[in-house]
Order: sequence, then C-alpha cells, then structure tokens
Amino acid sequence: MIPSTQMGARDAVVIGSGPNGLAAAIALAQAGRPVTVYEAEPEIGGGARSAELTLPGFVHDVCSAVHPLAAASPFFRTLPLAAQGLQWIHPSAPLAHPFDDGTAAVLERSAAATAETLGPDGAAYRRLMEPLVADWERLEGALLGPLRFPRHPVALARFGLLALGSAERLLARFGGERARALVAGLAAHAVMPLDRPLTAAFALVLAMAGHAVGWPVAGGGSQSIARALAAHLRSLGGEIVTGAPVRSLDELRPPRAVLCDLSPAPLLRIAGHRFPARYRRKLTRYRYGPAAYKVDWALDGPIPWKAPECARAGTVHLGGSAAEIAASERAVWEGRHPERPFVLLAQPSLFDPSRAPAGKHTAWTYCHVPNGSRFEMLERIEKQIERFAPGFHDRVLARHVMTPADIERRNPNFAGGDIGAGVADLGQFFARPTWRLYATPARGVYICSAATPPGPGVHGMCGWFAAQAALKGTLR
Repeated sequence: MIPSTQMGARDAVVIGSGPNGLAAAIALAQAGRPVTVYEAEPEIGGGARSAELTLPGFVHDVCSAVHPLAAASPFFRTLPLAAQGLQWIHPSAPLAHPFDDGTAAVLERSAAATAETLGPDGAAYRRLMEPLVADWERLEGALLGPLRFPRHPVALARFGLLALGSAERLLARFGGERARALVAGLAAHAVMPLDRPLTAAFALVLAMAGHAVGWPVAGGGSQSIARALAAHLRSLGGEIVTGAPVRSLDELRPPRAVLCDLSPAPLLRIAGHRFPARYRRKLTRYRYGPAAYKVDWALDGPIPWKAPECARAGTVHLGGSAAEIAASERAVWEGRHPERPFVLLAQPSLFDPSRAPAGKHTAWTYCHVPNGSRFEMLERIEKQIERFAPGFHDRVLARHVMTPADIERRNPNFAGGDIGAGVADLGQFFARPTWRLYATPARGVYICSAATPPGPGVHGMCGWFAAQAALKGTLR
C-alpha cells in the first residue's frame, strides 16, 4: 500500500518505474508538472533491472539486456543520461549467427561488412539494407511512434512496402542459407510464425538499427538505464517512491492525471472499476503472446564457440537454419515446445568486465514458449548452446532459471511470461491496447506501457507519447 504520507499526490502520478514510466514522468517534469512515481518493487527499473542472480559478483540483467532501441530513441537522446552515469558499450559486432560447420554470419556495423559474411547473397543484402539505413534518420520518428501522418512519406512508403509483409517473403530475396538464417533470426524477435504479416518489420528494424546505431549494452547492467533516468527525473524535481504498490486508483487523492506503466491485465485490476463496461471488455480481449523461458549463467570462462566470430558479438542467435527457426516459432505459436528452440543469447561480460569477477563471465538467454508454460526448457536450451559451443557445460559455475510464472511474478505487465506485453500482429500493432492508444475513457487516466505504440523495447517512447497526451488533455 502507498504510505499515507504519500497519498497527497502531486499534479500527476505515474504508476510503475520501468523505462516508459520514468520517461513519462520526465516529460511531465520538463513541462513543469509536479510528478510522483510509485513503484511496487523495492528497486526501480521494470524491464531494465540487474541483479546477482547466480553468484556474488556476477551481475545479470533480469529482463532486457541489449538495447538497440534505447540507442535509437529520439527522447533518450535529448536527456543528459551520460552525465547521470549511463555508459553505452558497443561490442565489435552487434550479432552473430553460427552454423553447424563452425562458421557464422555476422551482423556488422555496416551493411557492406555484413554482406561479406553472407557469401553469394551479399549483394542482395546490400541492395535491401543500404537504402533503408540511408533513410534511418527520416524513419526513426515514425518507427518509434504511433500511426500518424509521416514527416517523410516517401521514405516511410519505401520501408512500409517491405515491412508490412512476412519474413518468409523477405527470405525469398536470398538463395543461400547464411543470409536466410540471419534474417530469420532477426524476424523471430516478433514472436510469431514467420509467414505472418509484419514479421518482416522486426527483421528490418533490428538490422537497420544494428547498422545505424548498434546493439549496445549498458555499462554495469541494464539497471544503469533506470538509475540514470531516475537521477534525471529527481534533478527536475520529480519524486519516486519505491515499495509502494498501488492496489486501486482509489488509494490516490485525485491527481489531475494518472499515467499507468501497466499492460491491460494489471491495469484492469487497479482501474477497471473506473472504466465503462465496453472498454473493460476491449481490455479483457487484449491478446498476450508467447512467453519467455529465461536462463542466466555464471561461467568460469568465455563461451567456447566453434565459430570464432561469435566472440566478437554481444548477441548470438542459436537456431541453425531458417527452416529450423521457422519451425521453432510456429511450434510455440501452436502451443508446443520445440525440441530445438530458437535461443537468443547475450554475453555482455566479454565487453563489460564489471559484470563478473576477473576471468569469469556471464551469459543471458531465453527461448520462446507458449504463454503460461510450465515446461522445463533448460536442457533443450543448453543442448542448443552446446551444439554451437562444445564444452559449454564445463564452464558453468551456476545457473538461474526464470519460468514464465517467475517472469510475471517479477513484472505483472508480462502476463503469462509475455515480455512483449502483447501480440504485435496487424490486429494489435497499430491500436495497442485499443484505438484510444494512451488515453482511456476515465478522465485523467492514461496508459504509458509497452502495450501502447510503439510497443516493446527499452526506448521510453510509449511514456513520452502518453505524457504528451496528458499534457494536451487533463493537464493542459
């Protein structure tokens, strides 16, 4: 419960201190509005938290670990986060995708260098990506915001013709397995079958970001992002109260605006009584997607990759061929658990030695499973790592597993373990969680979570847009 001394809330209240909640509070404070953030947990951060999950001295990211969209965020770029201690660390390569023959395709910082790792498909990759990367500055505002009239319609149309399609359609541009697998792994971040519309958008945006801004990690752990945002908010006069769960909006003395960094399920629990029945039904019908099954390791040394290129990459996609990745993602969508899951792995301690004791390392992974799954995927994940890094098991000092239930327990926004806070298909991508977007029918109540555009990722833009809606609405 909120301490009684805190119930005399300020002009605006933000519920939840994830990156979007903190971004919303900062935007309100910049506009001169007194604002208080209430966080249920003892520590701020939401999806940007770090902890010693395995052994003392080993710092693991609890949820998000690699941050291309944070590096791309137009709002974050306006903030003095470096002065608040945030350091972006760029691996020499954003991503590697190893194969069974001991080689790897590599997403390099330039499309040209990436093309060199793709064999005969290199020229096709450059034809696809170089015009899009050249348009990045024209596109980033549209890609990281709600649907609206674009400032650069020609650039957006050029991107949209590709992005609205399926990943399978994108894969048809390539004849060789190296390029097809690399692009399929990028598209699998959509957590949908690769024949679905919009899955191409995930592949294109992540590849473009890798070339334009990189896939950095935060020095010291993802918690550094939340701490820097919080420090800046406090410098503007904003207030943060931790260990203060809001069970109902009725606990708050009515502020002029309440911005909820909550997805529909927890939002309904605290505010459903404020909404008309029709809106409650719409939120009840909001669709959560497949979940994550996450494992962190403390290691006695670096992962012994067969492909040496993998040691240059902050992120490694373990899925084999494009066909294997597509089969894995379809199985999850259909409620099954793949024998060979697509595994997303980060190895931040290779580039940030503060994450582990000298000579030791950390590894962060997850795979997709059906929402709410109780199936144990640890053995299958470790087999995938061992497939591309024989001897990995011998490096393991300790491991920490988070099932979908564990993930939801740590962050109720991730209902059933869905770390994307909702399916991002055509029916729910542009109108998250409803066509009202950030506003709700309850006066002064707004949504600023990843269940609003532009969706999941550590970028703060959902919070910024929600704050603008509040400033044009009840706070005007």
